[in-house]
Amino acid sequence: MAYTITDACIACGVCLPECPTEAISEGDIYVIDADVCIDCGACADACPTGAIFPAE
Repeated sequence: MAYTITDACIACGVCLPECPTEAISEGDIYVIDADVCIDCGACADACPTGAIFPAE
């Protein structure tokens, strides 16, 4: 199961260097590539707005 980024994302970039597989893409709201995400949760732990959750 991959993680997903919600509308609470402020595109601050804190999560980018935390992802060991570079699964996160920049944008108005960042996006996680589910095919590359290894479900480690490092991005969610780093997110200052709590915008990143495990995908359902």
